[in-house]
Amino acid sequence: MKRNILKYSVLPMIAALIALVSCSEDWLKPEPLSFYTPENSYVDAAGFYSALTTCERNMRHEFYGDAAPIVTEMVQADIAVEGTTDKAGPQMDMDVSLLPDLDLNNGDRTKTGWYWYEGYKGIKYANVVVARIDNATYKDDAERNAVLGSAYFQRAYRYYKLTHQYGDVPYLDWEINEPKYDFYTYDRWSILEKIKTDLEYAYQWVPEVVDRGRTSKAACGVLLMKVCMALTDFDRAIAIGREITAKYPLMTKRFTTNQTKANTNLMHDLHSVEAKLDMSNTEGLMYVVSYPEVDGSDRIVIMRNGVPFWNSANVKTPDGIQGCSQTVAPDETDPEMDLNRMYGRGIGRVRPTNYFQYDIWRADKEGNDMRGPYNHDSWRRPEDLRYNNPALKTSGNQWYGKYLIKPVDMGIEDTIRCWYNWPHYKLFVPDPLQTQWQGGETPWYIYRTAEVYLMLAESYYWKGDLASAASAMNVVRERAGAEPLTAADITIGEILDERARELYYEENRHVEIVRIAYTFAKTGKACEVFGGRTYSLNNFSGPGGTGSNIKQEGINFWYDWVNAKNNFYNKGVKHRWAEYKISVHHVLWPVPANAINTNLKGVINQNIGYPGAENNQTPLTVPKEGTVLGPQ
Repeated sequence: MKRNILKYSVLPMIAALIALVSCSEDWLKPEPLSFYTPENSYVDAAGFYSALTTCERNMRHEFYGDAAPIVTEMVQADIAVEGTTDKAGPQMDMDVSLLPDLDLNNGDRTKTGWYWYEGYKGIKYANVVVARIDNATYKDDAERNAVLGSAYFQRAYRYYKLTHQYGDVPYLDWEINEPKYDFYTYDRWSILEKIKTDLEYAYQWVPEVVDRGRTSKAACGVLLMKVCMALTDFDRAIAIGREITAKYPLMTKRFTTNQTKANTNLMHDLHSVEAKLDMSNTEGLMYVVSYPEVDGSDRIVIMRNGVPFWNSANVKTPDGIQGCSQTVAPDETDPEMDLNRMYGRGIGRVRPTNYFQYDIWRADKEGNDMRGPYNHDSWRRPEDLRYNNPALKTSGNQWYGKYLIKPVDMGIEDTIRCWYNWPHYKLFVPDPLQTQWQGGETPWYIYRTAEVYLMLAESYYWKGDLASAASAMNVVRERAGAEPLTAADITIGEILDERARELYYEENRHVEIVRIAYTFAKTGKACEVFGGRTYSLNNFSGPGGTGSNIKQEGINFWYDWVNAKNNFYNKGVKHRWAEYKISVHHVLWPVPANAINTNLKGVINQNIGYPGAENNQTPLTVPKEGTVLGPQ
């Protein structure tokens, strides 16, 4: 895979007007304001790749900024909950905050709606390329097919998420040039079958050597693996995974300038800004790009989202004075006292659960794991921070410079937001252009080889080959310093645990648990972590109707797993604004009411359990040949 950094460009606008001084009436003829119309721009591969740049840029928005959409994916799962306890509205009580007619694309509430609207926006851009692919000139068929394959990937990338976040959804496969009010819901399984075909094409034609940030053959392969697994085609997923891991090995030795810094390890290398810029990094299969101090880049703000709110006024010294400050004393020379630059100024939006902080890290198996809390270089605790409030130093307070002690009277709201452990190696992104270090400009991994090994392990699990599953997982585990597993250790729970260890703040955690839930329901396989419990597609979201906020085990795996592993939901954890709750039907998210209500001539179904589902119609099926909206 080529490691040249992608430089995004924007087509210049024509600013000059042509003055006509003829006595004829030619000046009355309409002239375009710009020659950069689709007909003039999409004439070759370069023009189409410029269009696909929009899709690639928009992929970045999922991970960047305050309350980034990926936060919603994390808190709708087992690894974290929304931690901003200072206001009403955030997604804590899902029975209240996940309703179709609410604002579902709001950082102070939820970003479930972002995935709907941005998903279809990306599909729209990709469909322009698909529809116009043969209106251009190419140097050969391979170039044409590579462009089309890249568009197929971008469209499938959105549909893979939509079909696991919303289930059955409208299927758009062609450019739309006029207002349209007659969309219909399509069966998710037929959508997945269609994008599998598209991705097989993409995996064949998209080149391996691309600029960083572009769609690569390996990226097409990873997404194809995911779709194959969703369709229970595990043999094909395994074949692809073997091909990818053979070409793109894990980074097993230190390889960035961080290796000269104290208190760092290979995990700091792998997840540093330098690693994502390093052209020798064989593990990164696809990135979204944002480069330090380059126009058009964006700040990831990951430390604001993920680090505790350590400078809260309620983080006090044992004698009752505010302990921490974003600023440091003017004469302070110890760099560890600058908590802002050492750890980032967090607000505790992504509050890890006990499952992620403690349960998945076993002293006998992960005691030497560089990814885990036993490694104090990799993880940080509030107790690792020091009281740095300049007022403490000025007053000669005895606690200045000493390590934090949890206040005995700290309330639950502040405990949730201010006092938890976090994976510093994963979340630390320098932010030198800002006063508050919240997370600066960096590329970010979309797919890594490590995830491919874990998908291989899961595919072997579904086939009953537990020895091969253990072997695939051990490649990742041994790189991190964890003890190897045996076939007897392998369960779906162990696989989910390993994904959490490796892919925190990278994977779509909700999507992947829902994919597993669908697989249990489709195959009828007994779930060993719940005593052999089986599931069905017939009642995947529960009964719906009045009183649909049911919290009954045995309906879908997503609910059972999250309810069992997340120590907040349905456990009576509450603060003055909300109680943490989920219900069975939250396995799928509410379709925004506006999308349904403005679709005047068609029918977009609402998911079971939400108001409006009583108007649903049988989903349509995506045809195997031809298109839905374009030529038949």
